[in-house]
Parts: sequence; C-alpha cells; structure tokens
Amino acid sequence: MKLRTTTQVSVDGVMQGNGPSEEEHRAGFERDGWAMGHFDDDAMTFVNETYRRAGAFLFGRWTYEFFAGYWGAMDPGSNPIAEALNTRPKYVASNTLTEPGWADTTVLSGDVAAAIADLKAQPGAELQVHGSGALIRWLLENDLVDEMNLLIVPVVVGQGTRLFPAAGPDMALDLVESQAFPRGVTLQVYRPAGRPQYAT
Repeated sequence: MKLRTTTQVSVDGVMQGNGPSEEEHRAGFERDGWAMGHFDDDAMTFVNETYRRAGAFLFGRWTYEFFAGYWGAMDPGSNPIAEALNTRPKYVASNTLTEPGWADTTVLSGDVAAAIADLKAQPGAELQVHGSGALIRWLLENDLVDEMNLLIVPVVVGQGTRLFPAAGPDMALDLVESQAFPRGVTLQVYRPAGRPQYAT
C-alpha cells in the first residue's frame, strides 16, 4: 500500500485547530476554525474522493480519539468520509492506548516503524494519514511517506503548531500535482526526494 498523508495547512504552515474546537480553546489556542468557509464544492469533492481511495487509515493517538468521537459516532451512510472511516481498517500508533473504542482498530506499539513497513508491503489501496502532525513528522523522519497532499488554505494564522517545526530534518520534495480550487484553497502533492541540494 502507498502511504499518503493529507494535511490542511495555512499559508504560514499551521495545521492546529483548522476546525472549531473547544479542546483547542481550553489549551489556549484561540484562532481555531481558520479553514472554515474556504472549502467549496470542488475542494470537498477532492477530499471525499481521497477518503474513498483509502484501503486503511493510520492515526496518531490524539487525532484517532478526535476522529473516533466525531466520525465514529456517525452513520456510515451519512457522507463519504464517514463511510470510509467506519468501514475500513484503522491503525493507531500509540504505546499507551490499550482499548481502542472504534470498531476495526488495531493499535501499533513497540517497533512501530516495522509494523508500518509491513502494512505498506501488503497489496491494496492507500494507507492514509489525516491530521496526526506528530505522526507525519515521525513518518517523514523514518522515510515511510510515499506522497503528501497539502491543502493550503489562504490564511495566515500567526500562531499554533506547524506541520514542519522551526528546527527539523531537511528534505527535498518533487511536485507531483498542483491544483487551485475556486475559493483559494490550493492542492500541492509532493513526493519526498531525499535531502535538498544547497548552493555552494
């Protein structure tokens, strides 16, 4: 399976609190919901089709529990995202979660890199990662990401957790696809391509 990440980010790279969240407010983040209103029908069609392509989903613990509480409570027939998430296998990388409450969930602990490599070696559709910023950064550091969908929302948030930290590993990216949607969201599909080359 190809491992593909899909992340909504602001122009300044923030991925935290893209939707309204009481939990984010309690944690002191007051600019949540910055992606709301930017996703038109064309952008949502792309998102829905992405979920439909999934053979399985991989989450970090925080995103898993958030999705389980929201999407896991929905009728699978209510929309394409709920259908995909509630009818396909789910994997969560965690050394502390022992009893996942969402049906068809497997907890990956111990040698998580080896477990994910085994999943990728299986035939089938995409292994998708949505949200899960800490997990995405770890997957990139361990060369486990095949392609990245970045949905860039036309807003500068100015605070919050960014997809890429201020100090982290460097990487070159090959642009595979690019698309602009009517309300200003742009899609950039990248493939990791080793380390960048720097001018001398």
